[in-house]
Amino acid sequence: MKIYPVILSGGSGSRLWPLSREHYPKPLLPLTSEVTLLQETACRLDGMPDLGDAVYVCNEEHRFLVAEQVNQIGKQPAIIILEPEGRNTAPALTLAALYLASQEADSLMVVMPADHVIANRQQFVATVGKGIAPAEQGNLVTFGVIPNAPETGYGYIKRNGELGGDAYSVARFVEKPDQQTAEQYVSAGDYYWNSGIFLMRTEQWLEEIDKYHPEILQGCREAMARSSRDCDFLRVNREAFLACPGDSIDYAVMEKTTRGVVVPFAAGWSDVGAWSALWSVCPHDEQGNVVQGDVIARDTHNALLLAQHRCLATVGLDDVIVVETADAVLVTSREKAQDVKQIVAQLKEMNREEHKFHRCVYRPWGSYEGIDAGPRFQVKRLTVKPGARLSLQMHHHRAEHWVVVKGTARVTCGDNIFNLHENESTYIPIGETHRLENPGNIPLEVIEIQSGSYLGEDDIVRFEDIYDRCQENK
Repeated sequence: MKIYPVILSGGSGSRLWPLSREHYPKPLLPLTSEVTLLQETACRLDGMPDLGDAVYVCNEEHRFLVAEQVNQIGKQPAIIILEPEGRNTAPALTLAALYLASQEADSLMVVMPADHVIANRQQFVATVGKGIAPAEQGNLVTFGVIPNAPETGYGYIKRNGELGGDAYSVARFVEKPDQQTAEQYVSAGDYYWNSGIFLMRTEQWLEEIDKYHPEILQGCREAMARSSRDCDFLRVNREAFLACPGDSIDYAVMEKTTRGVVVPFAAGWSDVGAWSALWSVCPHDEQGNVVQGDVIARDTHNALLLAQHRCLATVGLDDVIVVETADAVLVTSREKAQDVKQIVAQLKEMNREEHKFHRCVYRPWGSYEGIDAGPRFQVKRLTVKPGARLSLQMHHHRAEHWVVVKGTARVTCGDNIFNLHENESTYIPIGETHRLENPGNIPLEVIEIQSGSYLGEDDIVRFEDIYDRCQENK
């Protein structure tokens, strides 16, 4: 029976702000190595027999970022299913199961969140192998992490009797406990951290979700029936999917089913749910610090110090987290790291942009970064990938000057099409149809000076776009 990774990439990671943002969330970040958490997850089952191409489920806003990161590691997705909005993990898994069921009579799914860390990949592959037999027999297998501390930030799974092959029936799932209860669980020896990783037959999941939460299956069936294919992307119908109830895999099925099985494992797992968790899984220096970037630490111990753009210096600090980005700096104690999400909530209430975007915003054609802004003007640096081009568009309220600082630009301005080379510039009047593209083999860098009465990103009218964004405002 063929095995398909199903990679769920819908989390926002608000407790890892300011690195994780709504439009560039935690799975897309290289937090523990040179590759991102999504890329680590995509390679996690490499070498397992009968392994098929992965099915990815992600938010529509992140589709090009996910596709590019998968392409960077030489992977070919079976499909990237796009959710118009997040509805939690049960609908996401149901979409993937419906797609796989339409392609193959029977298969196994290994369901993995895209934002976890597993240090020992070989051990994890071996553990998944232990779950294949009970999964083929129609059980819903979950993988429980053998706890090494009484953590209060994780849910737990209590096991029942052994079924053979290191697999146990599930007695119950329990919510995140208080400290005393967590200590009791660890002492008992029959409780595991809930990893949120599952193995099951595709048809078995569809049968169980129909049994315990038929509204989810009905909504997902309708959304898939009215879906449209766009290269590697599958766009489910927005109206039908938004009518689908949201719920997690645990609440919707696992806590109700009589087919739950748990396989314990210890492979250096972490959900990296907060800065304190990242400090725990990263290598420490002699002072117990985790240091990334241009950092000078004096008399500082057991700290997480991350600098992206400037020199970060600390003196006489212990047990702190300091994260510096281009537009925000976070300073907190490790003890209060879980509360960072409250800062994100406050930014939303204040209608600020720092919870949504980094200063550098990625687009399918490349990226743009804000350099300066003032009344009626702003300056951006555009980087266009070789062979890429922006949409054919116009603006109602702003004019633009483009100055090429690296590479060659092909410019469309009204009926004129011409090339610009380094140190050459052009002017795009308000209301003029225009396009910028890179015909060369190196990245194109352009300084864009915008001027006008309104400079918002929603002042874009698209007429033609190779990335199918004509109905979008961004």
